[in-house]
Amino acid sequence: MTSPSFLIQNVAAVMTGLPGAAARHPGPDIRIADGKIAAMGKLTPAPGESIVDASDCVVYPAWVNTHHHLFQSLLKGDPQGIDLALTPWLGATPYRFRPRFDEAMFRVAVRIGLVELLRSGCGTVADHNYLYYPGMPYDTSAILFEEAEALGLRFVLCRGGATKTRALEASLPASLRPETLEHYLADIERLAGRYHDASPFAKRRIVLAPTTPLHSMDPGELREAAACARHLGIRLHSHLSETVEYANGARERFGMTPVEFVGEHDWLGSDVWFAHLVKLEDAEIRLLGATGTGIAHCPQSNGRLGSGIAPVRQLEDAGAAVSVGVDGAASNEAADMISELHAAWLMQRARRGESARATHAGGDFEGGADAASIEDVVRWGSSGGARVLGLSGLAGLAPGNAADLAIWSLDDPRYFGLHDIAIGPIASGGRPYLKALFVGGARVVADDAIPGVDLRELAAQARAATKRLLAA
Repeated sequence: MTSPSFLIQNVAAVMTGLPGAAARHPGPDIRIADGKIAAMGKLTPAPGESIVDASDCVVYPAWVNTHHHLFQSLLKGDPQGIDLALTPWLGATPYRFRPRFDEAMFRVAVRIGLVELLRSGCGTVADHNYLYYPGMPYDTSAILFEEAEALGLRFVLCRGGATKTRALEASLPASLRPETLEHYLADIERLAGRYHDASPFAKRRIVLAPTTPLHSMDPGELREAAACARHLGIRLHSHLSETVEYANGARERFGMTPVEFVGEHDWLGSDVWFAHLVKLEDAEIRLLGATGTGIAHCPQSNGRLGSGIAPVRQLEDAGAAVSVGVDGAASNEAADMISELHAAWLMQRARRGESARATHAGGDFEGGADAASIEDVVRWGSSGGARVLGLSGLAGLAPGNAADLAIWSLDDPRYFGLHDIAIGPIASGGRPYLKALFVGGARVVADDAIPGVDLRELAAQARAATKRLLAA
């Protein structure tokens, strides 16, 4: 269905998500036609053209979230896992609760996560779903696409899963048992045939995404899986180098670094991105950059689990593609893109500042405030995400690109007194009033509300589902 044409007028500031001098546009008007940006500048309304008044508002690209685990939206703040590092946390929270999910719980969790993202201005979601096992009585893939479509989101299914177990899962219930490679690849082919759209403006995509390369498949299977993905024309995604355990495991088992290992098995390139990449050696950064491999930077989850801060600035400077993901709510109790990008802005500066030394100790700078600008962060959260997902039609706000954009009204006191209103949604944190969110020119949020979504009812469903999950 063709989206209507309309004119957004009187915008106070525009952040485009584009690099360099193009990162900001003076506006004040944006014309939308057929789901795309038709023109930007001082524009005269056409006869009968619908008008969206954006006076005193700022326009940002709709965010592209490149790593999530939506089913974890019912696992926030679990006391047994709240103070644990990654490996013990996996057993304490996601693997402990995963077998208790039924279809209704899964659907409610997905809806909560997608609504949370929408309210933060997110238009595209890549979910790394690993809730699969042989003989599963419901189709998690179908539910994810159904819920995203109902809310008007672009959705990328990163089809997780595993063909082998590690000690962590071995003693857990049967619903954690692995699939065979044959079954896994057959389902990838089924999903690609049913859902995958290769167009640069796609609303649906499929990605081959075993849960972790070091533990989820044998080395030969990794190569076979990568070959299958490239034959089907789909991308590859997984977790990598989130903690030192990845480096320890790769050295002990394979005699190389994690990035060297995935490179040996055809898992590097511009069609591959990894979540986290916190613990990297300099040679690994160079290899990721040289191959154009991407990162889904997840600063809040990495901070919450005490994993560290990914070297995003160094990765981008080396040539890697940088994007941002919120990760699962079980390790990020605020799984929305505004808070994630605010954290990314602060943490990159803190990371560089940590290396500052006194002059007598050989230091030559005071702090890290130049490590990441607001423009950098907006780019990572929008066109950077479009790059790693291969959605070139979403590569920033410019004529010809998709009309995926958010109109933010900075009417809360936390934004009062800003000298540069354009930076407010990221620099000031919080969640501004979302006057409108458009995805492909269709308004999916209007006046800070999602059509058809009753937040009180969703809250009641969440409470009931959480109670059942705890009682199971």
